[in-house]
Amino acid sequence: MNAAAPIRTGVIGVGHLGRFHVEKHAALPQVELVGVFDLDGDRAREVAARHGTRAWASMDELLAAVEAVSIAVPTVDHFAVASRALEAGVHVLLEKPIAATIEEGQQLVSLAVDRGLILQIGHLERFNPVFMAASEKLGQPWFIEVHRLSPFTFRSTDVDVILDLMIHDLDLVLSLVQSPIEEIFAVGVPVLSQQVDIANVRIHFAGGPVCNLTASRVSLQKERKIRLFLPDAYFSLDLANFSLVRCERREFDYSSPIPQLDYQQEKFPEADSLMNEIESFVTAVREGRPPVISGADALVAMEAAFQIKAKIDQLLTRLP
Repeated sequence: MNAAAPIRTGVIGVGHLGRFHVEKHAALPQVELVGVFDLDGDRAREVAARHGTRAWASMDELLAAVEAVSIAVPTVDHFAVASRALEAGVHVLLEKPIAATIEEGQQLVSLAVDRGLILQIGHLERFNPVFMAASEKLGQPWFIEVHRLSPFTFRSTDVDVILDLMIHDLDLVLSLVQSPIEEIFAVGVPVLSQQVDIANVRIHFAGGPVCNLTASRVSLQKERKIRLFLPDAYFSLDLANFSLVRCERREFDYSSPIPQLDYQQEKFPEADSLMNEIESFVTAVREGRPPVISGADALVAMEAAFQIKAKIDQLLTRLP
């Protein structure tokens, strides 16, 4: 690939989230946004006109004209759309979760490997500067508490809150705790949709680490917080407000009954995590290197999510 030439890209699916992908692609100097495709032609033309690009009449025609695409379609369509892109020889940035089933996700990973193509999954929080800064300073966390709460948006109701919201935190936690899952306890209920809208999960990892996760899309307020406890330190990450608190115990002073602590609070400028994600994808395509979140990485989070879903389904079958 000519390093000086812009990468020809497109966006498939220009609904609520896909529109933001189009905006970022159009703004990147190392990208030539060739066009967009959506089943809703009027919507595709409106988005394309706003960003000075073309709305293609068919997805296959767009795929024949690009080197890489963002795909932001409903989860149930991830496999069908992403597999067509990979079969066409196109690198793919696919919104999370990787697919509607583990088997579909596995097929996408295999297809990308067989074709020598990049398959990056849109686990956006990996590009949050708070998480990036904390992960550089962390050792092995022994207890993790996670809250991801959101008002009901009437979007993504084709999946439950586990694949909609909790999947983000499963990816983050599994990237920090490099141990296999030993046991999962989970509870969840539908509230405003036909899917589970609120869930609480406790995960026990091999070797001792424990994580509690709560995800809700029926909250009155937004919250995206992670608290991590180590033997001598505590980290509090506010991913929504770009704030990091770090509290570490100093060496024991046996002459004092009160532990001596070093306390630091760091505030980060508000970041465009989606732009960072798309830039990372484009760089991986240009340089031919592995993406930050590969399809294989996403499958690990997906497998944990389906274990959680199975536990909750067992509970729901016992309810009157």
